Amino acid sequence: MKFNTVIPKYLKRFYNNELLCFKKALKEQDFDTAWYHLERSHIIGQSYPIEHTYSHWLMLKFGFRQKDTKEVIGQIVRLFVGGWKSFINHVPLGNTGGANVPPLKRMPIPNDIEKLLEIK
Repeated sequence: MKFNTVIPKYLKRFYNNELLCFKKALKEQDFDTAWYHLERSHIIGQSYPIEHTYSHWLMLKFGFRQKDTKEVIGQIVRLFVGGWKSFINHVPLGNTGGANVPPLKRMPIPNDIEKLLEIK
């Protein structure tokens, strides 16, 4: 069994870039774009416990900010299970992480992110 602990440096750059884009859009109150970048950060980081958990933490905070009860409850559940699922390399690839999708549903990975994930 493969255990994931640390995100590779090349992926961390792209993960951090998505978070920067999220923060910029949030500051500009462009909430749709902010959420888009949070979902992308989740897809990139979901195989790594720290990044996966942090994406869900930001989604939880976003849910509170938007007063979205469904998102808040969904993120609390995901915070409890997401990190350890990453650690044991058992995540539904492509899942965008929001409460609007089932937590175990595999989803298509955007082409640019798929290419990043193929790099070994």
